[in-house]
This record gives sequence, structure tokens and C-alpha cells, in this order.
Amino acid sequence: MKTYKLERTQRIKGDIAEVWDFFSNPENLDNLTPPNMGFKILSEMPLPKMHEGQIIEYHVSPILNIPLHWKTEITEVIPYKSFVDNQLKGPYKLWHHEHIFEVDGDEVIMKDIVQYQLPFGILGQMFHPIFIKNKLEDIFTYRYKRVEELFRQQESELAN
Repeated sequence: MKTYKLERTQRIKGDIAEVWDFFSNPENLDNLTPPNMGFKILSEMPLPKMHEGQIIEYHVSPILNIPLHWKTEITEVIPYKSFVDNQLKGPYKLWHHEHIFEVDGDEVIMKDIVQYQLPFGILGQMFHPIFIKNKLEDIFTYRYKRVEELFRQQESELAN
């Protein structure tokens, strides 16, 4: 079974506490997911503060508006440093997503490392370069732009 890897790094102007508070709040996932993906949290709201063992369930419609049930578990939390979510149920055979935060002066370097496997064996591997890889790149590009917008907006609000 082939394991794929997606890595993204982003510099965020801001204090580690505010960056951590934003990304460690699962309710902000909606803010970081492209609107055309039909993302909806199913878990009871408001969600508690992120913690190891936390289960989050949601629907997402990445292909042809077909809703998929996705269930993740937060398996590791090191406050202000990193957290990991793993898919328990969803469209991937494996989804392991590390979120790493590192202070660099008045910025935070955020790194995403996603390791994933596709279902359907060789058929899944055939679809990877045609569709899956590009879709994931688009999702993370959207997320990158949204983070830029949100933290630029926060910075200008603080200046006023």
C-alpha cells in the first residue's frame, strides 16, 4: 500500500498563543475549508478545548457533492507546539495529520505534514495523480490564503 505525503509550511504574523488558540479550536475547521466542500461539523457544539482522545465527526462533500462521514481522533497534543489528528472513518485508508508550530520572532511557523493512503488498491493509486493529489493541493492552498486573510484582519483590528 503506497503512502503519500503532503507538506506545507506557512509563516503567520502573530503571537503563538493566538495562533495556537485558533488552530486548536476544531470549530475553526469550517473557516479553513473551501465552501464548495460542504463541510459541516456533526459533533455536539460547542466543542470542548482540544485534547488527546477527542473525537470529531463531520460531513464533507469533496466529490460531486456526495456527503462523506469523516471521524477523526486527536491522538497527541503538545500545547503551543503540535497536535495530531488521525482519521478513524472517512474517505482515506489512512490519514495522519501533524500540525507543528514554531515561534520565530514575531511570527509563528506552522507546518502541516499529512501522510495518507488511498482505498481501492491500484485503482486508488491511478486516481491519485489525476484527481486526489490536485484536490488536496487545492484545499491546502485555500487554507493558506484563508489563514493569510484571517491573521491580516486580526492584525489590522489590533492596530485600530
